Amino acid sequence: MHPQAHSLWRGPRWTLALLLAGLSMLGPFAIDAYLPAFAGMAQDLGASDVQMQQTLSAYLIAFAVMNLFHGSLSDSLGRRPVVIAALLVFSVASAACAMSQSIGALIVFRTLQGMSAGGGMVVARAIVRDLFPPSQAQRVMSQITIFFGLAPALAPLVGGWLFVWWDWHAIFWGLCLLGAGLAVMMWRLLPESLHEEHRQPLGVSHLMRGYAQLLADPRFVALALTSGVSFNGMFIYVLASPAWLGQILGLAPTEFFWFFTVSVSGMMAGAWASGRMAGRISPARQIGWGMALMGAASAVNIVLNAMWGASVSWALLPVSAFSFGWSMMAPAVTLLLLDLFPERRGMASSLQSVIASTGNAVVAGLVVPAVMHAALPLALASGVMLLISALAWRWVVRRLPGVYAIAHGA
Repeated sequence: MHPQAHSLWRGPRWTLALLLAGLSMLGPFAIDAYLPAFAGMAQDLGASDVQMQQTLSAYLIAFAVMNLFHGSLSDSLGRRPVVIAALLVFSVASAACAMSQSIGALIVFRTLQGMSAGGGMVVARAIVRDLFPPSQAQRVMSQITIFFGLAPALAPLVGGWLFVWWDWHAIFWGLCLLGAGLAVMMWRLLPESLHEEHRQPLGVSHLMRGYAQLLADPRFVALALTSGVSFNGMFIYVLASPAWLGQILGLAPTEFFWFFTVSVSGMMAGAWASGRMAGRISPARQIGWGMALMGAASAVNIVLNAMWGASVSWALLPVSAFSFGWSMMAPAVTLLLLDLFPERRGMASSLQSVIASTGNAVVAGLVVPAVMHAALPLALASGVMLLISALAWRWVVRRLPGVYAIAHGA
């Protein structure tokens, strides 16, 4: 923690959570806002469904690769300059996307968007742990998740209407303005939370040694998989939403927001529950409860799709319940992971995001195209991702009981 942490942010904790949620929401907003316009963009650019899917994959791969550097740069240069620079690059990339005249150009500039969009999300987690001890940090993380949950609900609604009122170019101009506005807010309001004495040297050899140290700890890898792979059990429905919502469930682009509203309501409720549990029950037990809820939701989803087929009357609810379980356990997993390496929290946050984002990219590029045209394969794929996550968590608990000591550490 910063030695003067108590004086860096004098307002209520929720106001800082709201500010940091603005950073965290940018990446998901850049994904969800343009999904309702997929069909129109494909027609305008002369692109196939597979090529349009690659605009997602390119974004997510770049997001994953650059997350290797955002946290490490912030450990060396400070949190503020990395955040502000990432937001400015994002704004320029969004403007370039808006001016793209071909699918190739759009993929290139979506890659640049992805390279910059993760900076705020990575650094925000490190800022929280710079400023707060574990139980307070979990409450702030939960508040961030609550506010962050507004992005997936609002993005398709805003994107759908921008597409209907103007065209798909307006969506990217809106993202440009959002990034620029956040840059101004961070410049004016965000404190520098990394103390000078805690800064790490910047260099490739130091960076590689640090990542090797993190990856050599099986607790770190297992915790990253616990949170990241289970997230994809929910995220696969976001990535497949043009086909799942539009073709399977028959929703219009302006109706996509119903799915995001229902699923995000579950996410926000789970984050609220996580905040209420902080300091009252152990993080390990909280994670176990979240896993159990996701397991029940996944089982119900598979059975209903197998027996009756997808129907808009119920298909959104299991995803919402899954989202509740994930957001209830995710803040606790993240804090356990960051506290494994307190001297390198920015780097740990980066590598956690890399592992999660790489999973997102694999799901977007390989899994979604294979399962997105039928409801049951989607449900089964979601269940497999949860199973992988549950096995990772079970390994942590059984093989490395020291995780409980970390969970109750200072």
